[in-house]
Amino acid sequence: MGTSVTISAATDQDAEQILKLQFLCYQQEAALYDDYGIEPLTQTLQALRAELGEGCVVVARLGAEVVGSVRGTVDEDGTARIAKLIVHPRMQRHGLGGRLLDAVEERLARERSATRCRLFTGHRSEGNLRLYRSRGYVPVGTEQRTPRLSVVTLEKELPVGAGAGAAAAPQAPSRGEFAAQA
Repeated sequence: MGTSVTISAATDQDAEQILKLQFLCYQQEAALYDDYGIEPLTQTLQALRAELGEGCVVVARLGAEVVGSVRGTVDEDGTARIAKLIVHPRMQRHGLGGRLLDAVEERLARERSATRCRLFTGHRSEGNLRLYRSRGYVPVGTEQRTPRLSVVTLEKELPVGAGAGAAAAPQAPSRGEFAAQA
């Protein structure tokens, strides 16, 4: 009857679908903060392909369609930085954002020895904050970026032995970048 959503590592062939989905998902965030110049809306396909090659990128697929994605990298100190968690608007509020977050944390711990995760979102992004808190993230700082935007940084320690660490976090947000609704 229906096709179930699968979660797996992204491939270079997913780049265009991820970029289109990212553009769609970040419209809500851009409207919320009245800033359409945020990096997720201006990122090039070339820059996304570079992220695919350097970081850990996970996608959710419904059949052949990419309906969600998240990215992560790990610093020298074992801190995973999770960024750009996106879920297609029609697929939101069904647990897919949490599944993607769990998947990237597990991969970053197992494959890159992450011991802690860090991510960020805009202060008005209540759905994002709710999701992250429900997954064990706690706020560790807030930075005023513009008169309309404060960025909240959240962290989570990964359980010892959770693959070698277990988490992912975003790079420090560039001007106006924040996590999209998951």
